[in-house]
Amino acid sequence: MSSTILSPALASHLAAAPLDHVTQEYPNKLDHVMGGAGDVQSPRDLHPIFFGSFDWHSCVHGWWTLLTLYRLFPNMPEALAIRDLADRMLTQAGVAGELAYLNRPESAGFERPYGWGWLLMLAAELHRHDSDEGRRWSATLHPLADAFAERFKRFLPKSPYPVRVGTHMNTGLALRFALEYADLVGDTDLATLCRSKALSWHSQDIGAQVWEPSQDEFLSPTLQVGELMRRVLPADQFARWFDAYLPDGLPTVLLQPPLVTDRSDGKIAHLDGLSLSRAWCLRSLATSLSQDDPRRIQALAAAERHVSAALPHIAEDYMGQHWLASFVLLAVAAHREDV
Repeated sequence: MSSTILSPALASHLAAAPLDHVTQEYPNKLDHVMGGAGDVQSPRDLHPIFFGSFDWHSCVHGWWTLLTLYRLFPNMPEALAIRDLADRMLTQAGVAGELAYLNRPESAGFERPYGWGWLLMLAAELHRHDSDEGRRWSATLHPLADAFAERFKRFLPKSPYPVRVGTHMNTGLALRFALEYADLVGDTDLATLCRSKALSWHSQDIGAQVWEPSQDEFLSPTLQVGELMRRVLPADQFARWFDAYLPDGLPTVLLQPPLVTDRSDGKIAHLDGLSLSRAWCLRSLATSLSQDDPRRIQALAAAERHVSAALPHIAEDYMGQHWLASFVLLAVAAHREDV
């Protein structure tokens, strides 16, 4: 099984886990603010679609993984099971239930910003589908995508500072995902706001301090900013920005996979995700570097090392299994324009 090519065999491997866990209710870690005793409910009661995969955001991007693979490999052995499950789960009633939860006063900060970004990535994926069922799923999810797009539009203007930590609060990843959605569906207001905020936060980032990894990070604070700005800036402007951002080239610490000592520990298992998200960013950034740029060669070689370090372990324990397939897909499809 190749760690660099999204082959049919790898697609089947990546689909296996989310096919099971997007409807596995327990164990479950809720992001749930209760306003009273009546709010003590089960994950399935609170979230009629996204109740599985240990937590809400992992369920969302588990669906992103399944539906991306369904589009790219329509004849894969798992395609029928994916379609049947999506028909059963992605319903108007389910979306209404998710919206009802989102509209609670206590849910104002629900899944901000990580889950927001992933929900828009799921909506962006469905927007790419040209099958009858894909268009139906996209239309069904549209009201929920609109709700999260509006949350970004309200939140970003009152956010003077980025969040650079390599965990769920990272604004670089969320903005990168929101911008992909906005560009794809033609939400010019959101796209303009995302670009403006990215420039406000990061256009003057010079000589980045690369203090990573931290123990429970699954994102590279340094590379996520780079990947966001690659999406925001025209190629010539990005080249100048990137030279100033990392003036001494790619730091050695970003080129070697982190050590993962206990994959049954949910926080330590984040480090497999760090390997995969680094690989995604490194491969994406390499597309903006010239063929003879030594940083490009370094980035691609490092990405290979990172994927090879994490891929064999993605199903080793549920603490990684419930989410890592999505980050493998990001990493191995980074060079593709259709993902």
